[in-house]
Amino acid sequence: QVQLVESGGRLVQAGGCLRLSCVASQRTFTLYTMGWFSQAPGKEREFVAGISENGDRTSFADSVKGRSGISRDYAKTMWLEMNSLKPEDTAVYYCNIGDFSSGTYRPSDTWGQGTQVTVSS
Repeated sequence: QVQLVESGGRLVQAGGCLRLSCVASQRTFTLYTMGWFSQAPGKEREFVAGISENGDRTSFADSVKGRSGISRDYAKTMWLEMNSLKPEDTAVYYCNIGDFSSGTYRPSDTWGQGTQVTVSS
């Protein structure tokens, strides 16, 4: 029922930064834990970062820890900020509604359409 739309993906040089946005069709704050995944060609879709329903808790994959941030507003939007981008960050990035209950982010079947991030060397 909830639809998610990502935006902000672009071509960027290695070492640069970008900010991705995920806008839901309805309010998600206080209702849904959300997160970001990436998928490179021929690879599995991998967890990048997650944020709790009220924004109090966050989690990051080791590959982006220390150079990424995740946040959300009080309504429908979530952001992923990435710094010091590397060519290996090149992938389609998807936002998702998920669950932190087990201590590990578990995605639901609700995904956005994805936004392409390409990092040139």
